[in-house]
Amino acid sequence: MAAGALLTVSVPAQAAASPPVTAAGAFLLDAADGAVLTSKNPDTKRQMASTTKIMTATVVTTLPGLNLDRKVTVKQEYLDYVYREGASSAQLKAGATPTVRQLLYAMMLPSGCDAAYALADTFGSGTTIAARKADFIAKMNAKAKSLGMTNTVYDTFDGISPGGKNLTTPRDLAKLTRAAMTNSLFQSVVKTTSYSSGGTSALATWSNSNLLIQPRPTGYAFPGAIGVKTGTGTAAGKCLVFSVTRGGKTVIGVLLGDEERYADSMALSDWALGPASGSKTALQRSSKDPIPDVRD
Repeated sequence: MAAGALLTVSVPAQAAASPPVTAAGAFLLDAADGAVLTSKNPDTKRQMASTTKIMTATVVTTLPGLNLDRKVTVKQEYLDYVYREGASSAQLKAGATPTVRQLLYAMMLPSGCDAAYALADTFGSGTTIAARKADFIAKMNAKAKSLGMTNTVYDTFDGISPGGKNLTTPRDLAKLTRAAMTNSLFQSVVKTTSYSSGGTSALATWSNSNLLIQPRPTGYAFPGAIGVKTGTGTAAGKCLVFSVTRGGKTVIGVLLGDEERYADSMALSDWALGPASGSKTALQRSSKDPIPDVRD
């Protein structure tokens, strides 16, 4: 693992120092009580790429009276948008009618910006697509305010920021994720390795871009990993929000701008939870089972 600056640690003096990470910003907390375990530049605002979709999913999954079986018609505009932006896609088919439940998986597993667009257009209010998108983003910002995310602002529903002002901090993103992971639907979605598209996509199944939870050889099969979301962008760099549970304890971590996001997430988890059988070998690779990182 590449060396990086030491983290600022909030653990007892007798405990071993947390491992260094290459992330520009990092945060690790205890999911049970929110206690800060360690951090690096925790309150510096940065772009967050597709980790934005954690908030998109949170807004949708906490809507009163949400009907997960509601069908949504996929518009050509969603697909044109993905093509124009070169965005990550669930490869939805124009005219298909996935359910809200399917769209959540399509957004959170392959990081489908087309699915995020469909959800924003469906659950935003207004007479035009532009108005509905703006209203949905306003809902995202209202939710951030209600969660005390004082250093976060959204200007996009998927992480592709038109003005470069889609900003959060490691602390805020960890706070959001801790709240999101109390929702059973959200938790179920983000720990799923693959999900059937039901014919609504050019893909038969959507695979989770989070390699921590994927089995080998396509992933790291990291012991105890239960989510949460990847993100990659030109300005944001590689990002990862992760959660790992072992021995009745769960941690939630955030890594922003981290070329070694998987190595760092595993090192931090082992430090906080103690290594599990297999955790020390999770990073081993060979020519027979390469584990490529992806743009997501």
